[in-house]
Amino acid sequence: MHNPMDKHDTHVAVFLRTLAALRRLPKESWPKSIYACEVWRDLDWVCDEEKIALKSDEPKELALSLLKVFDSQVSGGKRYDQAVLGRRLAHATFSSSHRVDEVKGVTYAVDVRPLLENPLLSVEEYVQGFIQRFNEHVTGTLKGLSIS
Repeated sequence: MHNPMDKHDTHVAVFLRTLAALRRLPKESWPKSIYACEVWRDLDWVCDEEKIALKSDEPKELALSLLKVFDSQVSGGKRYDQAVLGRRLAHATFSSSHRVDEVKGVTYAVDVRPLLENPLLSVEEYVQGFIQRFNEHVTGTLKGLSIS
């Protein structure tokens, strides 16, 4: 599903409606895993231990064919199909700096099951948690390396 931090209102709306539908399911019908993937806004900024790297190195021809199903997204000069493949390759390369790439494509996702397991957890609180932890990580690194 889309992630709640996506750039497009329509994608966030789809996320919210999907979450609402999942919350109406009886607990025994809940999926074991619920991942919200990057679509418009990248999730590479999420702290490494919190993001899920989904192997996305299917045959390039298959990926292009699937992406081109959304003709309105690739016609007219906007090459979202190529951009998505580029993002996946970049994630595979930049995900680990000291190892040879194990896969040729990675799509990042976050686990949104906590939103199902805790109906009192608001989407806003869930998202703020990622932002706060990212802020703490960056601030901590800067403080630890400061040369004042």
